[in-house]
Amino acid sequence: MISKAFQNIVSQMSDVFPKKFGIADSTGLVLASNGTEIMEDLLENIIENAPENDSDKIFVINGYTARMIDGRPYPEYVVYVEGTDEVSKYCCNAVCVAANNVRRYYDEKYDKTIFMQNIIFDNILAFDLHQKALELHVDVEVARAVFYIKVVKKGETGIYEVIRNMFPDKEKDFVINIDSNNIVLIKELKRDKSAKAVDAIARQILDNVHSETLIGIIVGVSSVCENISKLNTAYKEAQIALEVGKVFDEEKSILNYDNLGIGRLIYQLPIKLCELFLHEVFKKGDLSLLDSETILTINKFFENDLNVSETSRQLFVHRNTLVYRLEKIYKLTGLDLRKFDQAIVFKVAMMVHKYLTSNPMKI
Repeated sequence: MISKAFQNIVSQMSDVFPKKFGIADSTGLVLASNGTEIMEDLLENIIENAPENDSDKIFVINGYTARMIDGRPYPEYVVYVEGTDEVSKYCCNAVCVAANNVRRYYDEKYDKTIFMQNIIFDNILAFDLHQKALELHVDVEVARAVFYIKVVKKGETGIYEVIRNMFPDKEKDFVINIDSNNIVLIKELKRDKSAKAVDAIARQILDNVHSETLIGIIVGVSSVCENISKLNTAYKEAQIALEVGKVFDEEKSILNYDNLGIGRLIYQLPIKLCELFLHEVFKKGDLSLLDSETILTINKFFENDLNVSETSRQLFVHRNTLVYRLEKIYKLTGLDLRKFDQAIVFKVAMMVHKYLTSNPMKI
């Protein structure tokens, strides 16, 4: 349908510009022209030599002036004009601007990915959402999950194409390119909606991206939502999973919103309330008074369920040495980790302290 709109632009401008020109897609297929179609090999040469990541730049090749039409994540169309003089450049710019406006209009009206993008960014009203879904033949009542893919270790190539190739069904799976380091996948779950199935998809993304690009990523996974109107909430859940995981589960590459535990609760507390809690718990001092060896002892003590004998064995220290360290912690903080209720308070306080020192960004 967009080719008809492009042809209309070309036909109207043919009366103004006495040049042979047209519009083709990124695969080399001519969608509109005002004369004899350009030779296939010449058009391929134009597309191959287009400047990367600069759709505003006119370039000249083999006697033609050309410019890519802006698109996300990559330009999808190219305008070509025979000749390299100023008239050719002016014609190329004029056609490109007109075609770009048409493309944006059609994207907003007919592109399902743009529609999904507007939902997760909360750019569409609830009434319009259901009406638009009906027009685009998008299922409203279907299970979906949102995967937020964040690059933590960059490589030479991007990951958009990898994700897009993994999920090629553009009618049901939507890949949204936020920027070069952040991509969102909205995945339809056909049969299996279990947490295990969702985590398997996240693991597949992680493995494929690493094997094909060597780029390091982490994946935030939302809860499964059964209605399209809940996608904005699911998107925020995937973001929160990454934020909370960055603080409390640094070693994990897949972070599921449904498995954040107490970290999710702490994340949703006001900063001021967290600060008051720490002041209340550590009346004698704070965690900054504890050295790295003491912190290691505390973590190992918690890992072994407050078992003194097992902790001392794993730390390769005498039982009395461990008891001495625990007494030291008690004197500094006023909390005896050998007592279950005080150990719980100390564990939560450690998590709150870690949360505050991470400079959390609230979503």
